[in-house]
Amino acid sequence: MVEVYSVAEVEAAFRLLKSKLSIRPLFHQLEHRVKAHILAAFLGYALWVTLKHLLRRKQSALPPARVLSLLASVQSAGIILPTTDGREIRIRRVTTPTPEQNERLRILGIGLPERLDLNLECSANSATA
Repeated sequence: MVEVYSVAEVEAAFRLLKSKLSIRPLFHQLEHRVKAHILAAFLGYALWVTLKHLLRRKQSALPPARVLSLLASVQSAGIILPTTDGREIRIRRVTTPTPEQNERLRILGIGLPERLDLNLECSANSATA
């Protein structure tokens, strides 16, 4: 199904890019950087609209800005543990969501992993746990 947008909706999308997504004009001098900036802005907008429609489909009264603000503190962090034989154990963990964050994630049908697999090649001096 193709949606048709009015001029007002397109203008609202640009306001959204500038305010909620904090995408500001950058004065690039190389064409590939301009294109990369436009791509990043478009992807941010596409994710925003996807979240808005997902919230609507799940019948959530919260606007996308509130959900993103609520989930902004969910982060991942790397833990590096040196071993006695000179190697390192590297673990990537995800913070534990609050009950309110868990509820929003449940409504959206999103699950967070407890641990992230990096799938990186290790150097001769390190090991991945």
